Amino acid sequence: MAKQILVKVKNKNPGQSVNSLLADLLHKGLLEGILVPQILPSKESVVQTLVTEPEKLKEADVLAPVLPVSSAQIVSDMTRVAASPKPLGLVMRACEIRALVELVKLKQASLENLLIIGVDCLGTYSVRDYADIVSRKEDPIHVLLQGAKEGKEDPYLRSACRVCEYSVPTSSDLIVGLIGLDWEKEVLLKAGSDKGEKILAALNMSSSGTSSQREKMVSQFSQQRMKKRDELFSRTQKEISGWENLSSFFATCINCRNCMTACPICYCKECFFNSSTFEFEPAKYLERTNRKGILKMPTDTLLFHLGRMNHMAVSCVGCGLCEQACPSNIPLLKIFKMVGHQVQEIFEYVPGRNLEEEIPLAVFKEDELQEVGEE
Repeated sequence: MAKQILVKVKNKNPGQSVNSLLADLLHKGLLEGILVPQILPSKESVVQTLVTEPEKLKEADVLAPVLPVSSAQIVSDMTRVAASPKPLGLVMRACEIRALVELVKLKQASLENLLIIGVDCLGTYSVRDYADIVSRKEDPIHVLLQGAKEGKEDPYLRSACRVCEYSVPTSSDLIVGLIGLDWEKEVLLKAGSDKGEKILAALNMSSSGTSSQREKMVSQFSQQRMKKRDELFSRTQKEISGWENLSSFFATCINCRNCMTACPICYCKECFFNSSTFEFEPAKYLERTNRKGILKMPTDTLLFHLGRMNHMAVSCVGCGLCEQACPSNIPLLKIFKMVGHQVQEIFEYVPGRNLEEEIPLAVFKEDELQEVGEE
């Protein structure tokens, strides 16, 4: 059984207790730095910040329910050229960890000398909603945790979080557990790897134990989200059925490509949609317009979304950052998650589940997809 301890929470503030643990990792030289969400001076949001001095962790907010950018992209930027020369900790949510695992498989990041610290995720708010809650002098963490404790439907949760079945981190070296615990009194710190067990041993913490309710509560939480997910898929399938409905779904796209920029899985340095293929002379526009007498501008927005979907569906982790980045408020999450789920079921593949599990489109198996062609 993996080593785990129950950490006592002081002043009913689980976030500060986790901050103290992170500071210990730096004080004892177990890590040289930690990538962790940090509160902005305005208090209206948090940003991922690389911290090397323990006292700078006072403003860290590991439980802040907001996700401006995927940490997977940040780690990719930090380690794509070369692996980290010194041990660093990464505080991440489940969707971020799963995206990072996919990027490692795609050789866009390295986990060498990195310690992944996964935190249970009850969901996140949009950047705007998070700022609105703060402006009303409310604590977003309290709003989220209290709602979850009372079993209430949180009206602020992003659509991606409402249907996310992965609230507990996978592929983590350490897991900070909240689900199934009275987080005003204690949080779980559990090793997810040999590396994590060594860290727990080095911390030499005396408090130990297990939570008898955790496994049951995690299962219930996931089942509730999966039910909502399947209901969403059923509605979406009807909504986009037929060419006209599909075109209508993406009709307000302004071709800003924000969704592509925000997506942690879109990593291509030379994107087909940014190539000269889509640079036309005026005569070409007129030629295309003459076919029907009308041409929607900007052109090829539907082709862009379908092409991007085809490219990254098998590795989509359903983080919903594409939808959050859309200035036209197109509900991208539901169609990308639905298509991603269907593709992943075909290949019996869960993105980010296992670092050793190869991406289906990168390998060839003689016996797969036989029903599509001749046996």
